[in-house]
Amino acid sequence: MSRFPTLKPDSLPPSRPAGPDSRWTILGICLALAAVTLAVFGQTLRYEFVNYDDDAYVYDNPAVTGGLTFRGIGAAFTHRSAENWDPLTTISHMLDCQLYGLKAGGHHLTNVLLHAATAILLFLVLRRMTGAIWRSAFVAAVFAIHPLRVESVAWVTERKDVLSGLFFMLTLWAYVRYVRQPQLLRRYLLVMLCFVLGLMSKAMLVTLPFVLLLLDYWPLKRFTVPELAGGRAEPVERLKNLSLPGRLILEKIPLLMLSLVSCVVAIIAQGHAVQPLAKFPLSLRMGNALISCVAYGWQMFSPAGLAVFYRFIREVLVLSDEGHRV
Repeated sequence: MSRFPTLKPDSLPPSRPAGPDSRWTILGICLALAAVTLAVFGQTLRYEFVNYDDDAYVYDNPAVTGGLTFRGIGAAFTHRSAENWDPLTTISHMLDCQLYGLKAGGHHLTNVLLHAATAILLFLVLRRMTGAIWRSAFVAAVFAIHPLRVESVAWVTERKDVLSGLFFMLTLWAYVRYVRQPQLLRRYLLVMLCFVLGLMSKAMLVTLPFVLLLLDYWPLKRFTVPELAGGRAEPVERLKNLSLPGRLILEKIPLLMLSLVSCVVAIIAQGHAVQPLAKFPLSLRMGNALISCVAYGWQMFSPAGLAVFYRFIREVLVLSDEGHRV
């Protein structure tokens, strides 16, 4: 079986081995991340469903409330849920109904456990990439209890966010494993599998291949060290003349194709939900996207004034047919 043009295991910068003390430290940090996540978000276990999308996704959805069945699993892949195609998320709701019925606390518990697992995985992946234990732990802890995570964890409908976040971290783990210990093609296929599962949880993961390119630059340093981009793995003849960035970009093509397919599926699934350009012109949408990026970036450092809904970029731009502000 052919290899991807990768690197030899001994060509990587040495990572810090986890000695006995380090193993206990890592285990302690993982337990602490789980504890702090449960302490902050465990209170959601006594919350009920809300009447915003929880009905469409869970308690008024017969395909979900019927529990985990072969017919339901088939429907999850062939039908939309609230104008979205996220079959893995739908199946997870089915499993919750199978386990807890319509007791909302069980559904909230699943969200909390998924988020805790994601925070732990983030710590382990960062530690694996950088070798820095405490800085990685700090970043994971901030992620675990950041106010921007409240909506995702406390709202049952946002299962798609915490579930896709878990597969996002698993994809990073699989990618670091592929880069640092390259084997046959199956290591790359594992990256693709985790990515596909994430896309089937929430299409937002389409940007992940670009995240991997950023990680190639730092901390993996594959842009500057030839061996890390496959320089000593005897790449096939047609790849020998490619630059390091060219090899790394080519390596991401299969993932980018998966992103493209996911985008097409999302557009088809949300066809009726997308507002026409006559109502919101392209220039206005692009402006709103830029402002939203700045706003969300700022909220990472100053998480205040958070809300379920945010106005479009023009506060009074949208007028109803009767001329009233909406």
